[in-house]
Amino acid sequence: MPARKMRVELFDSEGNRYTVAFEGQITRDKALRLLDLVELLGGMPGENPSSVTTTPQAVGGASRFEKVRGVVQKNFPLVWFTSKDIQSFYEQELKEPITLSTVSTYLSRMTSKGFLIRNGGANNLKYKVSSVTPQAVIKQKLK
Repeated sequence: MPARKMRVELFDSEGNRYTVAFEGQITRDKALRLLDLVELLGGMPGENPSSVTTTPQAVGGASRFEKVRGVVQKNFPLVWFTSKDIQSFYEQELKEPITLSTVSTYLSRMTSKGFLIRNGGANNLKYKVSSVTPQAVIKQKLK
């Protein structure tokens, strides 16, 4: 298996450039460490830190949909995941039961809104956070 390479360039508010390069096996843990570094440097460009929810618990009175979205953002910002993964993390973190059909429905809605991308067959769906979250979804009819 060839070595994987990943390079990320970050700019802080003072204009300093940071380059981080991974070579070899890129794991979820390494990707999360990189996101921690981005957070230390002041967050992602265009993000308002006060509007970003870091944990599902922080959304106390939020809807189940928002709680599921919080679990996705916190635990799977860069990697593919399944609805069972989300169900497991949701129940561990929030100490609330949630059915797999509810999780699947919410993930489908997030895909329709452009927040997630979906891959795989009907019995093997995998999701990933979209690299670009559209502000509005425009549907165009193909001819």
